[in-house]
Order: sequence, then structure tokens, then C-alpha cells
Amino acid sequence: MSESSEQPPAEEPRSPEEIRAEIEATRAELGDTVEALAAKTDVKAQAAQRVGAAKETLRESKDDLVGKVGQATPETAAAGVQQLGATVQEKPVPFVAVGAFAAGALLGWLLRRR
Repeated sequence: MSESSEQPPAEEPRSPEEIRAEIEATRAELGDTVEALAAKTDVKAQAAQRVGAAKETLRESKDDLVGKVGQATPETAAAGVQQLGATVQEKPVPFVAVGAFAAGALLGWLLRRR
């Protein structure tokens, strides 16, 4: 057996500083890998993270909805009030009857409390 087949090709000699730097880089990479594996196996932390993300999404959706409602309400409410006013002017009898009934019910309730 010859020497060239038994031994791998010789590398250039490295300085101790280069070896230490390589060891430190390998340690840092290994530390990152361990952290990533630990995070993947921590079910409780993953659930908490997903809940937090869902809460944030809901907050954003709520803020968007509140903004849309705030923009739409004044015009819609004004239109609704105008439509109600027009309906009352066209057909006042049902509204008067409902108002009289509500007033009578309120008066009866107040008198019964005494």
C-alpha cells in the first residue's frame, strides 16, 4: 500500500487563531441550531405566539371596522332619520299609537313602583 492512497491530501497548515475562529463560528452555528430546535419543540411558546398573532390581527380588523363605521355612520344615520321623518309624516297614526302605548306602559310601571 502506498502512502498516497492511505492518507488524505495534506492541507495547508493553519494557525491557532484560524482554528479558534473556526471553532467559535461552529459553536455559534451550533447554538443557533439548538435554539431553533428548542423553539420548534416548545409547543406552549408556539401556541402563545399564535394567540398573540391572532390578537394582533383582530385588533387591526377591529380598527379597520371602527374606521369604516365612523366614516359611514353620519351619512347613513342622517339618511335613516330623514327616511323615518318622511314615513312619520306620511303615516302618523301607527307612530302615534305606538308612542301612546309606550307612554302608558311607562306611566303604569312608574305608578306601580310607588
